Amino acid sequence: MSEIRAAIPNECFERSLTRSLAYTAMSLALTGATGLAAWQLLPLTWAWSPLWVAYAVVAGTFAVGAWVVAHECGHGAFCENDRVQNTVGLVLHSALLVPYFSWQRSHAVHHANTNHVVLGETHVPPRVETPSGSRMLATRAHMGRRTHASLTLVTRLIFGWPAYMIAGTTGGPDRGATNHFWPWAPFSNALFPRRWTKRVLISSLGVLTTLAVLTAWAVAAGSVIPVLALYVGPYLVTNAWIVAYTWLHHTDTDIPHFDDPEWSFVRGAFCSVDRPYGRVVDLLHHHIGSTHAAHHLLPKIPHYHAAVATEALAEAFPEHYRYDPTPVPAALWRIADKCVAVAPSDDGWRFVDEAPHTA
Repeated sequence: MSEIRAAIPNECFERSLTRSLAYTAMSLALTGATGLAAWQLLPLTWAWSPLWVAYAVVAGTFAVGAWVVAHECGHGAFCENDRVQNTVGLVLHSALLVPYFSWQRSHAVHHANTNHVVLGETHVPPRVETPSGSRMLATRAHMGRRTHASLTLVTRLIFGWPAYMIAGTTGGPDRGATNHFWPWAPFSNALFPRRWTKRVLISSLGVLTTLAVLTAWAVAAGSVIPVLALYVGPYLVTNAWIVAYTWLHHTDTDIPHFDDPEWSFVRGAFCSVDRPYGRVVDLLHHHIGSTHAAHHLLPKIPHYHAAVATEALAEAFPEHYRYDPTPVPAALWRIADKCVAVAPSDDGWRFVDEAPHTA
């Protein structure tokens, strides 16, 4: 880590509250203006549903920027003042129904154990010898690859985020079922030790406040339709983006996972994959997808310095830095199709798409 830190220019670690707030304002203004335009211009009728879907895609894509800002607050990359950045992160993530401090904790565990096949957190692949791994491989064999891949894409992108928040789906296998809103039984407390209970409850209160506002809005409107059209549609799109990013960052046919003693923090972090999302998406989403390796190694680097840090990282460690030029839709399909479970190999645990043959 000292070699990695030395390879990154010192200015990459400078955090500016003014600059961070400017990017926050950009994301909020784009999202809010899109919602206001839709409310003023689009009738709430079935005939206009194609345009409402288009609105959901655009507004949900814009809202990812606010999600990423809150993500930086959770890492301490927003500014020097912890109280300010936690307040910003709590407000933004609560507005997106994300339990801020709970996620901060689980995401820190994810960073600390990236691509560890047992201790990892989020998108941890099942091992072939476990019941879940053998079941997934059997399901794929029964359904056929195209049907299984399509179903995997739909379920992960639509239901993956709430499933992880509520039941710890794709979390660390040894932690059992975890819940980001309720740190007690019947859920495991392995992810949220007792000292985190207060922060988990504050996070839940933030989400409950947003739900109360949405409920009051529906009551005032005399219908739940405006809430579904203006909020829930973009919310689902934002969730899909977040799941896709996390999935693509740490998963592919050539990306290994490790167990002890082969795993190390640096080895796991260098399994992060940067991908080509394009200039517009990079701008809107603050480069979260194209600078993720640098982020995993040094998460306090603000996003507006991440491109420079990534260039330095790639130049200093070309044998370790990973960049996949495959277009994102093609990479997403390949992962859904081929990355079903992991089996042990001579170099870590590698993805397979069918049960290993035994003699």
